[in-house]
Amino acid sequence: MGGEPYYGPDFGSLQRQDPEVAQVLLDELERVRGGIQLIASENFTSPAVLAALGSTLTNKYAEGYPGRRYYGGCEVVDRAERLAIERARKLFGAEHANVQPHSGASANLAAYAALLQPGDTMLAMALAHGGHLTHGSKVNFSGRWFDVVSYGVRRDTELIDYDEVRDLALRHQPKLIVCGATAYPRLIDFAVFRGIADEVGAWLMADVAHPIGLMAGGAIPSAVPYADVVTFTTHKALRGPRGGAILCTEELAGKIDRAVFPFIQGGPLMHVVAAKAVAFAEAMRPEFADYTRQVVANAQALTEALAGQGMRPVSGGTDTHLALIDLRDLNVSGAEAERRCAAAGITLNRNVIPYDPEPPSITSGIRVGTPCVTTQGMGPQELKEVGTLVTRAVRHPAGAAEVRERVSALLAIHQPYLSEY
Repeated sequence: MGGEPYYGPDFGSLQRQDPEVAQVLLDELERVRGGIQLIASENFTSPAVLAALGSTLTNKYAEGYPGRRYYGGCEVVDRAERLAIERARKLFGAEHANVQPHSGASANLAAYAALLQPGDTMLAMALAHGGHLTHGSKVNFSGRWFDVVSYGVRRDTELIDYDEVRDLALRHQPKLIVCGATAYPRLIDFAVFRGIADEVGAWLMADVAHPIGLMAGGAIPSAVPYADVVTFTTHKALRGPRGGAILCTEELAGKIDRAVFPFIQGGPLMHVVAAKAVAFAEAMRPEFADYTRQVVANAQALTEALAGQGMRPVSGGTDTHLALIDLRDLNVSGAEAERRCAAAGITLNRNVIPYDPEPPSITSGIRVGTPCVTTQGMGPQELKEVGTLVTRAVRHPAGAAEVRERVSALLAIHQPYLSEY
């Protein structure tokens, strides 16, 4: 170190010590710079978040909570976690925050552990209609450990059927009602869910892993005033590190904290906790609110462009950062569309649509999202062009090279990590 103050990562030393891994890092940067990223659950963190992730805080074991650790020497990392907690509470207007969950799935597991016993009944959105694996899928712990009743969307509108939700709640008397989705492009009426939960005496949990960033920026209504527990991830529209977090009422604070540690996790990842604190601070800035409004405007511009060229948006459009596109009129599967777009330099994912006749490995739809391209500085005009490029890639696979050229021209102006944002 030559007597110089040492902070943390040095890419030159990684290249010398492990050129294979160094090349992986370089290749991934080249990949994202070389294509349009439309994965709805991804984003580009700020350099400040990356700096916290690559810090020496990764070395510290800190089982427990600030001021109540099971290891000595935690006085510094305690400051990082306290900052993350305070900022999360302020950002979302929550009574309590736990920033230790390693992922959104871990956050959901902790919430269930705090509110349910194995065998209890919960009501949640069906995976095939836009829900999540942890909302009761039979291949997931949630579907194995709990008696899960699923609700979905109407065939005619492809919107949540709140009458069905209420009927199922009255019939099955769940202990917990879960609202939230991974492939539902419309706003969820949390007030209606709150009323149903109160009517049957159930806890209400909102899993807002996808739209939490939009809520932080005020682009869409927040779930926090309505739900007893809110779980989310920090790495989607919120633009933080990969990880999870939980917000809850003061009444449930102790139960949630005990469910995270020691029930489901040991030591927290303190470098990630510090990076979450950075992301929460960034989300409190006025420019982040502007960013989230732009994400929604871009998603709507992209969806309208796709719809104008024969690619039907499920539910007729979007109110959020993502859209679900039905490809059946094109006679192209979601899996094939994903491959064709990849060949043209566009990354997106196949996704089941409501009442999909195809299996999840094939699907009849694709999911597109705008957090990444918005971070790169694109606006509605660029997203209209992206819609045209997606359509051409899907409809005319032989023209992939031409589409890729136009993708490259667009990215020459809008590339990640070329400057601060």
